[in-house]
Amino acid sequence: MTLTTSKIDLIADAFRTIMETLGLDLTDPSLKDTPERVAKMYVEELFIGLDSEAFPVMRTFENPYPSSEDGIIQIDEISVKSVCEHHFLPFVGKARIAYIPSDRILGLSKAHRLVHYFCKRPQLQERLTVQIADALCHILQTEDVAVLIEAEHFCVTMRGASDSGSTTRTRILRGKFLKARDPFQ
Repeated sequence: MTLTTSKIDLIADAFRTIMETLGLDLTDPSLKDTPERVAKMYVEELFIGLDSEAFPVMRTFENPYPSSEDGIIQIDEISVKSVCEHHFLPFVGKARIAYIPSDRILGLSKAHRLVHYFCKRPQLQERLTVQIADALCHILQTEDVAVLIEAEHFCVTMRGASDSGSTTRTRILRGKFLKARDPFQ
């Protein structure tokens, strides 16, 4: 039995208990396989970002314009789909990243893969923003990084305040972005 199979079995058993406690009929053909479906979804999809071996390959390329210190690379509209660690409900939105390259630039699809990797775990939006900025600084060997995330949290939309349409914005500015203009204005 692999570690993944073991996790799936344990989560399925726990979810089965939750469903039974709620009074759901697990002999119903529509519900009988739900514990296994939920467990596989958690381990293989929603929370795959907890597996450090799933970290995406981050190819960088030589910066073709290294003398341009004012050049900013900005990538907008990166999908954010994560699960709030407080209520295990989704939060969804968009991320924007910007950086001033030194010797290396990031392949464009790599920015998306990086954001998606950190989204795939129980998460706080504030931490997610910092994790993306930290990783970009490390990968690109520059402190000149900015990250903005705006997301709707279903723990606000579906419960508690029950306020649909409300969004939360988190932003990290580092290096030259602290003293220069905000690239997201």
